[in-house]
Amino acid sequence: MGLLKRLGSKRWAQVALAVGGAEYLRLVAKTNSVTLEPADFYERITSDLPVIVAMWHGQHALMSFIRRPEHRAKALISRHRDGEIQSIALNRLGVETIRGSGDHGGQFHRKGGVGAFREMLAALEQGHSMVLTADVPKVARRAGEGIVKLAELSGRPIYPVAVATSRRIQFESWDRGVLNLPFGRMAAVGGDLIRVAKDSDEAALEAARLMVQDQLNVATARAYAMVDRGAGHG
Repeated sequence: MGLLKRLGSKRWAQVALAVGGAEYLRLVAKTNSVTLEPADFYERITSDLPVIVAMWHGQHALMSFIRRPEHRAKALISRHRDGEIQSIALNRLGVETIRGSGDHGGQFHRKGGVGAFREMLAALEQGHSMVLTADVPKVARRAGEGIVKLAELSGRPIYPVAVATSRRIQFESWDRGVLNLPFGRMAAVGGDLIRVAKDSDEAALEAARLMVQDQLNVATARAYAMVDRGAGHG
């Protein structure tokens, strides 16, 4: 095991990285001018709270800063060591976490997924919105079935959201991860609410899955277009 891996397995190192990361994200959020689209970004979900906020992998870093103080929310974070650091950071930023993830098919029977799925259903029933990535592990930009099953069984709608900053470093990783930088512009774009009927058949679930995928792609493209073209502001 290399030095970095050994350090990463130490609790003190995980906490230090998480605290540093959380405070860095605060700096990014405070120094980027923010534009929301559509204008009723928050109002369109008010009567439907709690909701399931969907995003693509690699875009979750700034999600906690577009949450209003009155919004109760929990985030699904993987059980991996990196997930522990993310969980500590999100807790510091006021977001509770549920640990677990689905497999490559977007199911919830591996990696602690069954328990996490039950926790998410309970959180939604208790009034917490759930924030989770829609794409399946190691397959970017392809929505899994898990998120639509969560919507079907909970009765809560899915709200596709994308966040982008004008100043960023793009990584060549499977999830198209980004290091957001301070002193620029930030855009948060919300799509249409997607509802999944109870007892949906396979065709209906697939249609909902494709709708989540399409809405996230549209929101993501729009968010990057807004910050890269300036969206008419300085």
